[in-house]
Amino acid sequence: QLPGKYNASHWRSSGGRGEGAVTLSGRARAMEMGRELNMRTAKARSNSALDVAAVAKGIESVPYAQAAELLSPHENDGDLALKSCQVHEDHPARVVVVCEPGLQKQMGALHPAAALYERFVNLEASVSEHATFRDTLRKRGIKVLTVREILRHGLDNNLRCRLDLEDLAMGFLTYQGDAGPGDKTPTSRGKLEENLKEHVSDSYKRLVLENMSADQLIDVILTKPTVTVKPSYRDTGFTASYEFEPLTNLIFTRDQQITTAKGVVMASLRSSQRQHEIKVMRFCFQKLGITVLGQVDPPGYLEGGDFFPAGEDLCFVGVGLRSNELAVFQLMEKDYFGTRRVAIVKDLYEKDQDRMHLDCVFSILSQDCVLMLEDMMGEESPTRRLVDEYTRGDDGAYTKSRENVEFSSYLRDQGYNIITVTGEEQLQYACNVVNLGESCILSCHAPTARKICRSKHFSGTMEFLPYSAITAMYGALHCSTQVVMRS
Repeated sequence: QLPGKYNASHWRSSGGRGEGAVTLSGRARAMEMGRELNMRTAKARSNSALDVAAVAKGIESVPYAQAAELLSPHENDGDLALKSCQVHEDHPARVVVVCEPGLQKQMGALHPAAALYERFVNLEASVSEHATFRDTLRKRGIKVLTVREILRHGLDNNLRCRLDLEDLAMGFLTYQGDAGPGDKTPTSRGKLEENLKEHVSDSYKRLVLENMSADQLIDVILTKPTVTVKPSYRDTGFTASYEFEPLTNLIFTRDQQITTAKGVVMASLRSSQRQHEIKVMRFCFQKLGITVLGQVDPPGYLEGGDFFPAGEDLCFVGVGLRSNELAVFQLMEKDYFGTRRVAIVKDLYEKDQDRMHLDCVFSILSQDCVLMLEDMMGEESPTRRLVDEYTRGDDGAYTKSRENVEFSSYLRDQGYNIITVTGEEQLQYACNVVNLGESCILSCHAPTARKICRSKHFSGTMEFLPYSAITAMYGALHCSTQVVMRS
C-alpha cells in the first residue's frame, strides 16, 4: 500500500429491516420495481445532462472559464487573465491562489509521516492560522482566491460549471467490484455479477455525483475515495469498504506549478502522494481563464518551491532533491521562463528533506537584497550550492555561460546583498518568507523578522504571522502561496 492512502472502517449494511429475509413480499417486489423505475429515470436524466455537457463545453476536458470574473471585480481592472505572469519576486502581488486546510488535511493528520508532514497536526489551529494569513493578504489589497472557492464558483447558477466539476470528480472517485465469495445470496451467480457490475459502472457513478451537493463534489475531489463493493443478501444487497488518497499537501499551492514572466507552467511532482494535485490546480487555472503554457514531462521533475523570478533578465531554479535539470532544459527549450538568463542552483552535496526546495534556504527580499542560509555559503562549505548559468542567444537557444559558481558569490556578482540565517533558524522556516512586492515581507519566524528589519540592507516593511500549525506540514508562508499575477 502506498504512503498517503488511508483505509476507513469496512462499513456493512445491517439492521432490523429485512434481517434474515430470503423471499420478497408483494410490497417488497413493488419497492424493487419502484427502485428500478427510478434508476431508469435517473439514467435518462444523466444521459440528457451528458448531451448538454457535450454541447456546452465545446472543447473536451477544458472547464468553462466563468470563474474568470473572480479576477476582474472592477470594470477598469481589464482582463487580468491575459496578464497572468510573474517577472520579479519583488513586484507587487495582485492575485494569489491558496488552499485552506479541510477534510483532506484531517485525513493526513491521522498519520503525519505518511502524509509528508514534519510534525503532528492540530487541524483547528491550522484552519485559524491560515484564515489569518488570508485576511492579512487581503488587507494588503491582494486578491486572494482559495481552491475551494474557485471549484465552487458558478455552481449555483450555471449548469456548465456544475458539469465541469462532475467530470473532474469522475476521475477522482473510483468504484471497484468484488463478486465473491461475499455473503450467501439466493440469486444466481450470473444475476449477482450483472447487478454488481451495474452498481460499479460509470453510469451509476455519474448518477451518484449528479445528486451530490457542491461541497460533496469538492470533498470527493480533495479526498479521492475508492469504494470496493461486495454483494450481500441483506437490505440493499451490497456492502462496501472505503479507501482514500487525500490531497494532503494541496495546501502548499506553490509546488504544483510555477508562474514565470511568460505565464503559468504546470510542474511535475516527485512524491506519489502529490500526483493528483496538478490536475486540480490545472482545472482551477483553466476555470479562471488563465492560460496554461504547458507542463513538465517526466523524467523531468520540477516543484514550484524551487523557482524564483528575478526580473526580465534572470530567474533562479533549484535542482536537487525534488527538481532536476531535465525539467529546466525542457522549459528553456520552449522558452517558458521568458528571461535572458536562467541560473540553475544545484544542490549536489546535501539533498536533505529539511532543505528540499530552494525556498527553504533562500528568498528574495528586494531588488538588491536576499535572505540565505549561512551554512551553505562559501567554497569550503560541505553543503554549498553551485550555479550553472544559461544565456539565451540571438537564435533563441540557451547555452551555458557560467559553470559551478558558488551560489553566494554568484549572488554578489548580480549585485545582491545577503542577510544570513543560522541553521537552527532555517529549520524554523526563517527563509520561507513571502514577498508581497516592494519589500513588503511576511515572516513566520519572529527572530529572523527582527534581524531583517535591523539589517542596513533592508528598507522594506515586515510583518510577523504565527504559522506553526501549518509548518508542522513541512511548509510555511512562501510554500502556501501561488502568485499568479504581479504588477
